[in-house]
Amino acid sequence: MRGSGKADVFYMLAHPVGHAKSPGIFNEIFEEKGLDSLMVPVSCKPEDFEAFWAGVTATENVRGVIVSVPYKTAVYKKCASAHDRAARVESANSVRRLPDGTWYAENFDGVGFVDALKDGGHPIAGKRVLLVGAGGAGASLAYCLAEEGAIEIRLADVDRERAERLAALVAKAFPACTVRVGEPDPTGMELVVNATPMGLKPTDPLPLDTAKLTADMTVMDIIMEPAETPLLKAAREAGCKVQAGRPMMDFQVKGMSEFFDIERKDRLNG
Repeated sequence: MRGSGKADVFYMLAHPVGHAKSPGIFNEIFEEKGLDSLMVPVSCKPEDFEAFWAGVTATENVRGVIVSVPYKTAVYKKCASAHDRAARVESANSVRRLPDGTWYAENFDGVGFVDALKDGGHPIAGKRVLLVGAGGAGASLAYCLAEEGAIEIRLADVDRERAERLAALVAKAFPACTVRVGEPDPTGMELVVNATPMGLKPTDPLPLDTAKLTADMTVMDIIMEPAETPLLKAAREAGCKVQAGRPMMDFQVKGMSEFFDIERKDRLNG
């Protein structure tokens, strides 16, 4: 039976949270596996975050939290320890409670994206990449793309200073990759990535100049809904290979399931 008093509880935190797919995906997994676990979508106003997080920490049966915009950095700062993927971008999209009650941070944005690309037959090593978006998700993607052997990353962001900070950090960590800040112009690039929220709403502007897309490019969008964003539609019309956001989410779910140890293998083996 699911939802008993002994249930493991997980939260999905965002503001707003209505677009979040994780609760439905994880609750379906719990159902299929017969696990007494629940994932609950939760939200709070940014000005109430401190009080909210104190409440989460005090709630003993909350085992883990998936974190989305705008709380990835704020939640990371609440963690006592972190995986390198989270520490290098100071951003968490998943945290779990440790036995001593403190929180441990991870970030599956970049690794989920890279795994989805490779699974879709889109190699990264030796490629030139236009990455639009240097926020939490974009930062994670930048590090993982460089780590996978991209030879050049052109970073574009409305906050140029933020993009320049990220470019310097990624270049220092992976000197074999040339990282520059520039305009959202795909000219000369082989992989084109949207890591911004532009495309969630029908009224959003395009994140890059789609008139400069060519058929030899592969275009990816991390947005899950709509499945075909205006960017991907334009890319298809230009003859590009495309990849939508759902595969990235699927690989993140796999990683998060292991991170949260949803089947409690630690308890069974201990």
